[in-house]
Amino acid sequence: MRERTQARVNVAAIARNCARLSSELRGGAALCAVVKADGYGQGAVQSARGALAGGATWLAVAGAGEVRELRDAGLRDVRILVMGALTMPELEQALADDGDVVVWSEQYLQAVAAAGGGDVHVKLDSGMGRLGTRDPVEASRVAAAARNTPGVRLAGLMTHFATADELSDDGFFACQLAAFTEWARELKAEQPDLIVHAANSAAMLRDADAQFDMVRCGIAIYGMDPFGRDPAARGLEPALELSSYVADVKHCKEGESSGYGRRFIAEHDTYIGVLPIGYGDGWRRGLSNNADVLVAGHRYPLVGTVSMDNITVDLGLDRDAEALRGERAILIGFQGSERITAEEVARRLDTINYEITCGLTSRVPRTYHRDGVALDAYAAPMPARTGDESAT
Repeated sequence: MRERTQARVNVAAIARNCARLSSELRGGAALCAVVKADGYGQGAVQSARGALAGGATWLAVAGAGEVRELRDAGLRDVRILVMGALTMPELEQALADDGDVVVWSEQYLQAVAAAGGGDVHVKLDSGMGRLGTRDPVEASRVAAAARNTPGVRLAGLMTHFATADELSDDGFFACQLAAFTEWARELKAEQPDLIVHAANSAAMLRDADAQFDMVRCGIAIYGMDPFGRDPAARGLEPALELSSYVADVKHCKEGESSGYGRRFIAEHDTYIGVLPIGYGDGWRRGLSNNADVLVAGHRYPLVGTVSMDNITVDLGLDRDAEALRGERAILIGFQGSERITAEEVARRLDTINYEITCGLTSRVPRTYHRDGVALDAYAAPMPARTGDESAT
């Protein structure tokens, strides 16, 4: 181990996930890879390169600084959709960096024009209840105004689903899809070159009718299941592995404790392994006495309180625990026949897999590889896909 903890990201897995998702697109729909929040904690630049190699033709982010990072890294020819709300300085920066921006009011449209103009996507709030106008008539007015505003080009129509990842949602997803379809159909007939897009990863996999001209996939391109279950069952390959190492092994007698608050007290003699990772790295305190770690191909329970810099695991007495000192420990990933997924960790915390990887802090170094071949964080782009790669 070069580092106390490390997140290794397989960029080739991201490419394969994108190729797998692209294989389900119909009618020429494009794949937009969402790389906001530093690529869901996995690195925006390398995630973007992997996604483009796997068939994505657009990228999406939330803010202007994220566009600048991608452009500065050499990704200058790909279209980037900026989906979040922007202040005037951010709007000016996003447009200067050739980002497409989202609008939902005539006032905001005028701000785009004042910031220098550019390509806009009008957002209908079909049920998410966040950005976008709920009124289809108003949304159509914004679209018409965009066509008539100098320096502005109406490029797309969009919405976002609130319950696409909840298969038992009392029909809410279907209602959103129907409302958006009805609104977009008329505008698309008036301007056939509009890019209509609505689907996130869950919607894209759930209903082909939600694909329209483009899908915006985030969680699935990183090999995580948008429904929070098993990514392998959907043909997805987790890209991220989170690891630490067994920094020390110590004997713990019956009645002795480990960690803050003595939340673990040994019921019998055992050995405790100390791993230098904690909530300062994003390994949440809610995992106290509530997670497993893989060491030497075996699962061991995390015991005691997760602290800022360390966790402890119960190594037991049935193996040569002292020999595990210095061994690599996997917190997310595969080791031998065992695996721990982000979905498993999320279930233990009663949250979603998105939060697990996004929550990894900057203290955790990200390293990149293509199926084991190391890459620098800003290495040359991945090679273009071949027919064989796209079939994997």
